[in-house]
Amino acid sequence: MPSQDETVTRIPVETGTTVAAYVAVTKETVRTNNTSDDSRFPDGLSVDVQDVEFILTHPVLEVDGELVGIIELYRKEEDEEFQDEDEEVLNSYLLWGGIAFHYAELYTNMARQKKLNNFLLTLVSFVLGGFRVLITLLLLVYFQTFAQKLVDADRASLFLVDGNTKEMYARMFDVNEEAENADKTGDEATSKEIRQVNRFPVGTGIAGFVAQTGESLNIPDVYNDDRFNRSVDQLTGYTTKNLLCMPIFIRNRVIGVVQMVNKESGSFTKGDEEAFATFATYCGLALHHAKLYERIRRSQKKYMVALEMLSYHSICSEEEVSFVKDKPIFQDFTKLEEFTFPSYSLDSDEKVKATVYMFNDLFGSQKFDQDCLIRFIITVRKNYRRVPYHNWTHGFSVANAMYAVIKSSPTIYKPMEQLALFVASLCHDIDHRGKNNQFLMQSESPLAAIYSTSILEHHHFNQTVSILQQDGHNIFASLSSENYRKVLKNIKHCILSTDLALFFPNKAKLKTLIDEDSFSWKNTEHRLLAEAICMTACDLCSSSKPWDQQQETVKGIFEEFYEQGDAERERGKEPIAMMDRTKLDQQPSSQVGFLKAICLPCYEVTVGVLPNTKPMLDGCLANLEKWEAIAEEQKNKNEEATNNASE
Repeated sequence: MPSQDETVTRIPVETGTTVAAYVAVTKETVRTNNTSDDSRFPDGLSVDVQDVEFILTHPVLEVDGELVGIIELYRKEEDEEFQDEDEEVLNSYLLWGGIAFHYAELYTNMARQKKLNNFLLTLVSFVLGGFRVLITLLLLVYFQTFAQKLVDADRASLFLVDGNTKEMYARMFDVNEEAENADKTGDEATSKEIRQVNRFPVGTGIAGFVAQTGESLNIPDVYNDDRFNRSVDQLTGYTTKNLLCMPIFIRNRVIGVVQMVNKESGSFTKGDEEAFATFATYCGLALHHAKLYERIRRSQKKYMVALEMLSYHSICSEEEVSFVKDKPIFQDFTKLEEFTFPSYSLDSDEKVKATVYMFNDLFGSQKFDQDCLIRFIITVRKNYRRVPYHNWTHGFSVANAMYAVIKSSPTIYKPMEQLALFVASLCHDIDHRGKNNQFLMQSESPLAAIYSTSILEHHHFNQTVSILQQDGHNIFASLSSENYRKVLKNIKHCILSTDLALFFPNKAKLKTLIDEDSFSWKNTEHRLLAEAICMTACDLCSSSKPWDQQQETVKGIFEEFYEQGDAERERGKEPIAMMDRTKLDQQPSSQVGFLKAICLPCYEVTVGVLPNTKPMLDGCLANLEKWEAIAEEQKNKNEEATNNASE
């Protein structure tokens, strides 16, 4: 490999150009003293050499006749021209030189095979005894360092195939020594490494072609290949010249693609292909076992969650169904459609009967089995935990708010959409533990190991499906299979949208549509956005209730916050002020911030698509005014206490 101070001249192997190129093609020795007049090589010499008159160009061949190089000798005008004797002497030397090249290559191949064997032995030991660190080891250590050095490549890429989406994604992309050194020194400006997860359809680009066909590709000039995607080069400023790309198989199925880019000297050889093919085979085994371990780990976590659920919850009995059916009612359920209905005024069983009333009022009592409906609602109630806020009362309150929204605008949502919205509202916080997603991740909860995003929300939906699958609980049994699928899909969308992390992008999209007067109920995506924002509005409905209800709910909210703060402090982490029970004086200002940052923007956008929900916006504004007054009063008290302490 040339040093940094050396200049490397590359010439194409072809006739009709230079002397060296001609000899490389023909493997003939050439003696000449007037290259400018020779039609075989009109471009003369391949290198710039001064005062050259006589030239002797000789091919360097291995024992098997394969060309490994060209040697070119020069003499000046005052010297003698090359004779047959010179050619014979040179040929003798080059005969031994070819043998030397051959043995040098054998030694290089043996050394490379030794490194490959050592790598495979190490990899196998991890496959047999250390699944837990395998995927990290493979991607971050061996693939990064060994694979590149094995074939003398500048960069390395590993793409995995997602069989469900028929897409490929790069867990590690374009790793090179320059980027590795930059990471060690913290100099991000010199790093060209791309660590983001890139997804693209199978069949796209060279890697996609290899994944689709299962064929290996060794391409000496990628810019002359129509399959090459130049966008990455354009993005990074890096220039890809040649590459070696091979599929990773498991049971005759392509699960990934490994790709080496830009061999440091020349192009990738047959020897590189053979060595890399062995490497790719063992990569496949390693990835396969890593995926098996991940499945086992996820199954264990799900089993832990299931045991926890069984110890906490149960399904309803027939006695409970009969008791609720026979329970006398002392409430006027017609007031349920008012946005100001006090949810806490009903006891637990009355909430079940009120839910039955709302469900039948919206969808008809003749279409759904009533015992099944009661059984479903009671089991949903049982699956809400006895936590200060995210409990059965909250679930009922959100369902009641959605009922009021639908009743206020009965023709906006389609029947199947109304069904999904109401059931999603009722079930949206099933088995909530009184802790947020961030806490679950930081505490390494089994749930966090199962779901990578919207942890609680995914769990709430899956628990809803689990209840529907219990005997005598499937309230959707009368629906056609197509409507059943649609409702479940829509329920999932609605429950996931209650994750406040999704609220902000949803609100921004919907607000833009409203501001530009481009929102349309005929557009499916627009309808889904409206459903999502409506779910959030109902989830936050306590902020729009009359002041006495608002105060009652806030007590539960902050008690749940404080319990999480206590748990964080036990784990050695200082909780934020909102969750710190030693900072009760900051409750009013926290409420002001919450109403201004989340609740008001949510209701403003909701009213933009559902004007009849304006009572929720008005209620929120009224509560904000009261909280601001309390916050100002608390601020004055704090300042007075500070002044007294300083005197």
